[in-house]
Amino acid sequence: MNDRIFVSNLCIVGRHGVNEEERILGQRFFLDIDVRTDARRASENDDYKKAICYGTLCEIAQKVSDDGPYLLIETFSERVIAAILDRFPTAMAVTVRIRKPGAPIDASFDTVGVELTRKRQQRVAFSLGSNVGEKSSQIRAALAFMEAVDGIEIQKVSSFYKTAPWGKEDQDWFVNAAAIGQTSLTPHEVLRACKEVEVQLGRTPGERWGPRLIDIDILYLGDEKITTPPLCLPHAEMFNRAFVIKPLAEIAAEVEVSGQLIGDVLDSLDIADGEIEPYSAR
Repeated sequence: MNDRIFVSNLCIVGRHGVNEEERILGQRFFLDIDVRTDARRASENDDYKKAICYGTLCEIAQKVSDDGPYLLIETFSERVIAAILDRFPTAMAVTVRIRKPGAPIDASFDTVGVELTRKRQQRVAFSLGSNVGEKSSQIRAALAFMEAVDGIEIQKVSSFYKTAPWGKEDQDWFVNAAAIGQTSLTPHEVLRACKEVEVQLGRTPGERWGPRLIDIDILYLGDEKITTPPLCLPHAEMFNRAFVIKPLAEIAAEVEVSGQLIGDVLDSLDIADGEIEPYSAR
């Protein structure tokens, strides 16, 4: 997440501090606001509505200050961050640095202050499959690699299922599973992590829907709606694939995606005999 929107040295007069005179007289505070985002959402179509506005960042900081006073500038910082994350869904991480040059300290100094960083956590779901080699071992290894990615937390993993091949039927059967968790990464960062794990486990380019050593798909990420290559969220085919929905429903039946509960989608599928069944080798 290398894209940044920032405001530097914003001066706000506020009445924040532990000492009573600070809350009566007020003093100047200088704020640096740094927002991490994926700016492609705005820049690709030159769309101001999808951008994070500098002026709005300033307005948010001023309003949070006016809603005070606060004894601690840590509290001031936390509330600025929370307001920015609430206002801008595309803000993935926010750093607020507040300097207080007039702090009533019996010492010679330039300034004192605090710096806080908070990351947005969003729900995320993955579908994993393999039909080459030690299939269940490949999936377990993929889950371990994904769990090790900074910014991804795997919270639940489904049972493993033996599934019939899909799209190209003249190949070996698959083992499939689903996993859900939280992430502070952007959708494209999560996609990159998935592809890197596939490469680490030895996957090489092959025919579409052909045999796969390991396949990791993002099913949904928060409420993201993306339809531009190389990423589509929610996954365009997830509702049509029993090998995706059945494992996912096991651990996320009450999750709503595109207005549909995962459990309801499973109930509506017409699943053929032998298409998907429990696989005990874990």
